[in-house]
Amino acid sequence: MSDGKKWKWIDPHVHMTSRTTDDYQAMAEAGVVAIIEPSFWLGQARTEVGTFKDYYSSLVGWERFRSSQFGIRHYCTIGLNSKEANNEALAEEVMDLLPKFVMKEGVVGIGEIGYDDQTDAEDKYYRLQLELAKKVDMPVQIHTPHRDKKKGTYRSMDVCEEHELDPTWVIVDHNNEETVKEVLDRGFWAAFTIYPFTKMGNERMVEIVKQYGPERIMVNSAADWGISDPLAVPKTARLMLERGIPEEHVHAVCYQNALEAFGKSGQMKEEHWSEGVGIDQRALFNGNSVLRGGQMPKVEDPNIIIN
Repeated sequence: MSDGKKWKWIDPHVHMTSRTTDDYQAMAEAGVVAIIEPSFWLGQARTEVGTFKDYYSSLVGWERFRSSQFGIRHYCTIGLNSKEANNEALAEEVMDLLPKFVMKEGVVGIGEIGYDDQTDAEDKYYRLQLELAKKVDMPVQIHTPHRDKKKGTYRSMDVCEEHELDPTWVIVDHNNEETVKEVLDRGFWAAFTIYPFTKMGNERMVEIVKQYGPERIMVNSAADWGISDPLAVPKTARLMLERGIPEEHVHAVCYQNALEAFGKSGQMKEEHWSEGVGIDQRALFNGNSVLRGGQMPKVEDPNIIIN
């Protein structure tokens, strides 16, 4: 992307809770203007409903602030992750908690939800959350399982159809070559996670877009606790352009489609960043700054600050 054009990117699935502040800075420099952070498993089992409350609070609070300090608009999806649904006693408490968060500012969907081991408990709480999404008129972000992916992906869509969800309000994530055609044929959004060594690599992603085109396809990084890359979206976009994919197709799968899908929430609008954002690193959140001793705060039009 050396033609002088200033590209803008959206990463519609990135777990910034697991990343350093340096990653926000690198993403901003690479042209990322907006991100969506789904609720997810934290690497070990949570044992109290209060830990979910604090976690959801951080997604609509601290992370939103931390992102704004680098001019990136932060959104999130709120849900009970499939892996955590298997602790049914705790899951029941979390289900009572979710309605308190899903309508907060910056929440653009219910997610990421779906199947992990495809247990009865996962199915139960997946269905309950689909009904919650219908009730609050929000998009759904689906986590498809790492094991037996084809079966789990098809089952995820089957259940959405049973609950009469409009497929254009459902983002089916973590697709691969085995699942993409069925997802697109059934009218759902097909999202792809670009990991350095697993899931989709960016070379494979180029071939997907060449074969299927840009309609209802989007690219994300996940960038979770494992080996991952928060710059996966701009890097994949660069490779697509180098391989001759039309600019309008790259713009669609690395920006516009995410805006269209999650914009259905009414919470995510291009004007949030297209009209200019302000950065004021002198600002504090609950007394905390993203800076450390001796660092010079960056201030760009302090009259326009992302909340």
